[in-house]
Amino acid sequence: MDVRSGENINGTRMSWNIWPSTRLDATRVIVPLGCLYSPLKALENLQLVEYEPVICKARDCGAVLNPCCFVDFHSKGWTCPFCLQRNPFPQMYAEYISETSLPAELLPMCSTIEYILPAQCSPPIFLLVLDVAVIEEELDQAKDSIQQSLAMMPQDALVGFITFGAMVYVHELASAALPKAYAFRGAKEYSAQQVAHQLGLGQKNPSGAASQSQAARRFLMPVEECEFVLNTLLDDLTRDSWPLAGHDRRPFRCTGAAMSVALGLVEAACPQSSVRVSLIVGGPCNVGPGMVVGEELAETIRSHLDLQRESPNAKYTKKALKYYTSLASRAIACGFAIDIFACSLDQVGLYEMKVLSDKTGGYMVMSDSFSMSVFKDSFRKMFDCDEGGYLNQGCNAKIEVFTSREFKCCGAVGGLSSLGKKSPAVAETEIGEGGTCQWVAGSLDKNTTVAFYFDINNNQSTTMPANKQSYLQFQTSYLHSSGRKRLRVTTLSHRYTDANMADIVTGFDQEAAAVIMARYAVFKCENEDPLDVLRWVDRMLIRLVAKFADYRKDEPSSFNLTPELSIFPQFMYHLRRSHFLQTFGTSPDETAYYRTVILRENTMNSLVMIQPALLQYSFEEGPPQPVLLDTCSLKPDVILLMDDFFHVVIWRGEKIQAWFDKGYHELEEYANFKALLQAPANDAKQILGDRFPVPKFVQTNAGGSQARFLTSKMNPSSGNVAATDSSTVITDDVSLKVFMEHLIRLAVQS
Repeated sequence: MDVRSGENINGTRMSWNIWPSTRLDATRVIVPLGCLYSPLKALENLQLVEYEPVICKARDCGAVLNPCCFVDFHSKGWTCPFCLQRNPFPQMYAEYISETSLPAELLPMCSTIEYILPAQCSPPIFLLVLDVAVIEEELDQAKDSIQQSLAMMPQDALVGFITFGAMVYVHELASAALPKAYAFRGAKEYSAQQVAHQLGLGQKNPSGAASQSQAARRFLMPVEECEFVLNTLLDDLTRDSWPLAGHDRRPFRCTGAAMSVALGLVEAACPQSSVRVSLIVGGPCNVGPGMVVGEELAETIRSHLDLQRESPNAKYTKKALKYYTSLASRAIACGFAIDIFACSLDQVGLYEMKVLSDKTGGYMVMSDSFSMSVFKDSFRKMFDCDEGGYLNQGCNAKIEVFTSREFKCCGAVGGLSSLGKKSPAVAETEIGEGGTCQWVAGSLDKNTTVAFYFDINNNQSTTMPANKQSYLQFQTSYLHSSGRKRLRVTTLSHRYTDANMADIVTGFDQEAAAVIMARYAVFKCENEDPLDVLRWVDRMLIRLVAKFADYRKDEPSSFNLTPELSIFPQFMYHLRRSHFLQTFGTSPDETAYYRTVILRENTMNSLVMIQPALLQYSFEEGPPQPVLLDTCSLKPDVILLMDDFFHVVIWRGEKIQAWFDKGYHELEEYANFKALLQAPANDAKQILGDRFPVPKFVQTNAGGSQARFLTSKMNPSSGNVAATDSSTVITDDVSLKVFMEHLIRLAVQS
């Protein structure tokens, strides 16, 4: 069974492509029944139609006409596979429909179809919130990136600009002659009404909303009209002039107040529009609401250990988390996305602010400096357009799930929030954002992937009738940057297995299952101790292989895993060692960043994060070869390229590095050596060019200080007698071989 086929047709991957038929069987297959869905994935043969969809008329339904519907050509009606309601076709359809003449939505190849709806929407709105409490060099780099982005934005897009240090300044973009800004105190939280009143947006007027949006045009203007004013403003912008109390103190930074003012402005001016609020921050908030650290440098920002022990320097965390969660709720209510670009050598409070991006579907990028390509190229890519000149993103998206009666949806894990809509499709068990059949995401792009988890309803011991199918539909409505609302509908159908589940393992997609398990585990880490989550992952893995492997009781030598399950334990081994579940050696900000990114990326990118890809370049083998992520691959005469999504590392063995140091690549007779050095550099360049957020590029060699980026990810296989110094990795971690031996022993024991 080709378990990957659904990805290019519908943007979906299922953990099980043949479904268990009772609730008891669903618990016996161990890995949750889940679907990874990329709502805006660029599909090969996506049908775009410019009319309204035909919707089921049943009271609790709302499913859209699709290829799984039963059509009665004689009575000109159709039966909804979700609620079994019979519906007449609209007159336009009834006149022309026949077995040889079908509308697009009934064609089998159109299981995913996109409707361009008549509803108009406003152009995209970018509100840039810039931290000016950073050193001049950093501020110059941030200003430079903003100025470049203005040239890349669609010319009809609206842009607004807010700066903050000790105070928050909302800049007026309408006045070219005299720069004008409205100041807000940094120690205070602001509601939408207070911001509207202070900016003069809330005046009572007979024309109401029209006058409000007209007043807001002073602060949110089309790029083509305000580009010159904004560029001039950026050129003249200097570091926050609020006096420092001394060199032993942090500069004042009121990030929390700045975000509440920014949200207040767009809430008052343009709710339910295509809005992105992009926070560009270079240090921790230490003034007003949302502060994460005190003013004195002697007070260090909290670590994981401080959070566990509730140390004095973690005293701000709970209050800050509550505050940023309230800001996220305001953004969700209006359908906005909040992006965070954090660039600092120390932590900035991403751990507390993470909820802003997580709940709204905004981007999160973390880097050491505004001068690094991780920030500069990622910020630029946010404004990339397609061939038609439209932004590669959908805004203010609502995703709704419809299920046939035999199963229900437990919830979703990804960059979205529950809208609390009840329907027959909602399960009692909750996973992630549960208790709803509809979610909102402020922003979606072609890689945004959401994991949905399902539960089988059938409590009886009797299985489903033979050839019984399950039906599942996703409806994603979003605002396209062309100014029109769109609705993408994906309808899937899967077969239920028989009573003895003989064929269920043939439909197991171990790659999708690894990502679905990883997301579930990362989500559990939010509320549970990571050590408990590790034990849960171990138990699930032992039960899974004990259920589906071939072996004789208490005989480890007889153990054999089917090909459908053969690499799943390897993924779980690397997941256990990863920064997603292990907090040792990372700051709370780094952990927050890694977890946010894995919860929204597509299947292949998530797999690379769990188990990095490793390519070997050598004179003997011609084109680059994929090799084991193992210390035995660290040979002196090869070059390795490792991609773990966040870092791209080129590693040279001792011999290669020695030749490079002697300058052989500059001599004509060693042109093949020059080509060998160039090949991984070209491949790395392609990865850096295609990915968002842009990874950190590391060039190192055997024994180099930055070789740790590679060796920390490798399986520390032992027993390599001929091991040179470079292939010896000193670690407390068990090797994959030892891990598998323990797994097999536990799985076969009676």
